[in-house]
Amino acid sequence: MLADHLAQYTRSLCDDDLPDLVVHEVKRRLLDSLGCAFGAWNGPPCSIARKLAQSVKVLNGATVWGTGHRTLPDLAAFANGAMVRYLDFNDTYLAKEPAHPSDNIAAVVAAGEAVHASGARVIQAIALAYEIQCRLCDAAALRPRGWDHVTYGPISSALGAAKVMKLSEAQTRQAINLAAVANVTLRQTRVGDLSMWKACAFSNAARNGLFAAQLARLGMTGPAPIFEGDKGFMKLVSGPFELPKLGGQPATTGASVPFKILDTYIKHVPVEYHAQTAVEAALTLRAELITEGGPDAIHNLADVEIGSYEVAREIIGRDPEKWRPATRETADHSFPYCVAAALLDGRLTLQSFSAKRLSDPTLRTLMSHIRVVRLPEFDGAYPDRMPTRLTVTTTKGTTHRTQVDLPLGHPTRPLSDQQVEDKFRRLASRRISATRLARLIETVWNLEQVEDIATVMPLLKVTT
Repeated sequence: MLADHLAQYTRSLCDDDLPDLVVHEVKRRLLDSLGCAFGAWNGPPCSIARKLAQSVKVLNGATVWGTGHRTLPDLAAFANGAMVRYLDFNDTYLAKEPAHPSDNIAAVVAAGEAVHASGARVIQAIALAYEIQCRLCDAAALRPRGWDHVTYGPISSALGAAKVMKLSEAQTRQAINLAAVANVTLRQTRVGDLSMWKACAFSNAARNGLFAAQLARLGMTGPAPIFEGDKGFMKLVSGPFELPKLGGQPATTGASVPFKILDTYIKHVPVEYHAQTAVEAALTLRAELITEGGPDAIHNLADVEIGSYEVAREIIGRDPEKWRPATRETADHSFPYCVAAALLDGRLTLQSFSAKRLSDPTLRTLMSHIRVVRLPEFDGAYPDRMPTRLTVTTTKGTTHRTQVDLPLGHPTRPLSDQQVEDKFRRLASRRISATRLARLIETVWNLEQVEDIATVMPLLKVTT
């Protein structure tokens, strides 16, 4: 049974199983996620989640990041996870089902803080959560069946929490049963005009995964077999699937299977991942247009065609709301908005999604000239490549075209450690002093030397 297999793997994974490169990538993802969280400090759903978490005080609980307040670990996971996710700037994985595997980090850290886990154990649990979620995404697509990708999140977060909390194999199995049975999420989360819940969907899933691990630790049991049962996960949610071999296990070649965190992508610009190549293409074409026609050339475009693959068109280039986004959540999931903003401004930053910018008439006019088309030859490229072919035609009839297959931040075009640090500083510098930022960066790079993850929490307190 799959739950047995996952429980056995979770218990058997040892520090020695994690190559140095995997440990280093965990640190990079943690630093990136913390930056995303502090960049999102004032986001409306983040403020709501933080207020809720701070309404409960638990002396030996988990910290609401940015504060000195400790609350129930699951509420901390919800509040902190919402901050990581809100800007849509945290990392991504694309397969049969897409994912943002760093969404697991807040739950692992909250669970680790509650049991005073070491930094090394937190690293191990984060790598495990990445492994489970990405392998599930490799195994079966949920979107075509009407479910949201965060449906895998309670399982991966429960296993990350189980690892950091040192649950037994039997307890871990029950954590899986409890996490999977009650947390199936509707795809409506990401359809049409997107709401604040987009930022909270996975943090809620992770909260429930952590809660399942806490219940299992105290002896609660859940229905089994949860995956293969007559009314189980495979029958009603995912369809039948076989999980690929997991990281560290022997491959058919005799070598160990690589860990999936190595295949995840750190974002360079704060937009939905399918739009990353589109933004790069837009910036390239903008430079060409200005070189040819001067600064006003961008305002003389008669037609803009975004050629992409069907998955991307379905997610960020099909719904009418993508051409008239009323919220940040819709705008950063909009092909036409992201491309228009990049063409007009020559950059895409957090300020590109301000309320004032969303209603800018110049930007709206340019969006009205944008078409999104499916290019059948691109369908076979995804998910190994995420190609965008951008074609613009000016009012004078001249045509410019460029294609970007893989964005900066992809494993084949990785951000350097310095670029990850720079991104972290840009996002967090308004909330944390330069001195404390430097200490926090150093602590993350040396996380395996931290004896108690709780001692890191004061470094996260924002300057009010």
